[in-house]
Amino acid sequence: MNIMTKIRRSLTLFLAQCTMFIQCSTALAQESGSVFNFLNLPVSSHSTTLGGKNISLVEDDISLAMQNPALLTNVSDKTIGFSFMNYMQGCNTGAAAYSQQVGARGTWGAHVRFVAYGSTKETLLSGETVGEFKPLDLCIGGHYSHLLSERWSGGVTAKFIYSHYGPYSSVALATDIGLNYFNENSEFSFSIAGRNLGGQVKRFGNESDPLPMDLEIGITQKLGHAPIRVSITMVDLTRWTSNAYFTTGKEVKAGSIFINHFVLGAEFLPSEKFYVGLGYNFRRAYEMSAAGSSHAAGLSFGAGVNLKRLKIGVAYAKYHVSAHTLAFTLAYNFHKEIKD
Repeated sequence: MNIMTKIRRSLTLFLAQCTMFIQCSTALAQESGSVFNFLNLPVSSHSTTLGGKNISLVEDDISLAMQNPALLTNVSDKTIGFSFMNYMQGCNTGAAAYSQQVGARGTWGAHVRFVAYGSTKETLLSGETVGEFKPLDLCIGGHYSHLLSERWSGGVTAKFIYSHYGPYSSVALATDIGLNYFNENSEFSFSIAGRNLGGQVKRFGNESDPLPMDLEIGITQKLGHAPIRVSITMVDLTRWTSNAYFTTGKEVKAGSIFINHFVLGAEFLPSEKFYVGLGYNFRRAYEMSAAGSSHAAGLSFGAGVNLKRLKIGVAYAKYHVSAHTLAFTLAYNFHKEIKD
């Protein structure tokens, strides 16, 4: 079987999975939301810098694979990474990941991420306090990516999801699938990813809660010889009604529904070892403005240093009207040979 036949079969399988995903998620499009929305939080400080959503950034960054498993092929062999973000007051989220090459074209990886909400008082309907509990969201995932050709790569992630809130708990299983095209000569990248395809296997109560399924498309392009790189990501592509957005009872204009699917990012790259970035998330800006906050709504920025073995990133964003968020990423490569 030649390489073009393998690519065609891989693309056909991927498109078939995307079609099934669209059909399933469209049926859930009118749902009010998911109890597993923590899966939509960015793990990478680099992604946080660029608006919180980016599936097309081709970098030696293991944390980017948690949004698109196809990007794992760009990560150096035997890399370990850690991420931390103070989401809101008393609420923190973090992750740890590891990747390793398999043969000449494959890469596997694993990660664990959590959201801890601190201690919460447990009360009766009468208002009497009977104790306290510590809510927790947890996701454990395994990745595999494969270089399909010189420019195409594909990947898949299998995830075990667990949420525990006092006496209630839920378990879900999900899959992410992704495809990336990268032309090194023009430094153009295109990706498509289907995220959180799956469902609950243990419910909180009698009714099932949907997973935050998402279909995303993204492009990243470096502007010629200029030290500038731009990214455009379209998210939530199976939900195009006003029910998909936070409102205060006001009618949502059709133009707002369209533009709120976009996340924009731009980076200044003075060298291969350093970046400074800025991002804007239209949907987050709309939701926070509707909630009464316009200061820095939807805006994010950050910077990172990419040394030969060590990579460090930091980013600022705002996810709540009364809280500021800082995200940190640290990665280290143990292999004696480093990818260029």
